[in-house]
Amino acid sequence: MRSVFLFISAVCGLSGVAMGAFGAHGLKAVLSVEMMQVYKTAVDYHIWHALGLGLIALIQLHFPQAVLLKWAGWMMLIGIIFFSGSLYFLALLELKWLGMITPLGGVYFILSWLLLAVFAFQSGDSKEFI
Repeated sequence: MRSVFLFISAVCGLSGVAMGAFGAHGLKAVLSVEMMQVYKTAVDYHIWHALGLGLIALIQLHFPQAVLLKWAGWMMLIGIIFFSGSLYFLALLELKWLGMITPLGGVYFILSWLLLAVFAFQSGDSKEFI
């Protein structure tokens, strides 16, 4: 495989667009306005973080051994699963307890971007995290 994170980015982008289309065309008449907004939030974060995974994949081309990038990518994927996934299920099934999982996904998103920032902040000759 050329790039694990490019592949994951593509799959997440594809599934994000599919979920968005499903929501816009298949759920508009089914979900309440409130649950439609929850669903839309899930799609928005899903798509943006699919692009974030693509960014990590591109950076990783230049730094293939960078451990921080790998951790950032995996945390971003976990964030999509926990954050967007819990919101999709919350909107579709109206299981309010799923809302407790969503912030955990948000924490993974924050950590993934923090790791990317730490990686970017390192000096070019730093081998500590690369």
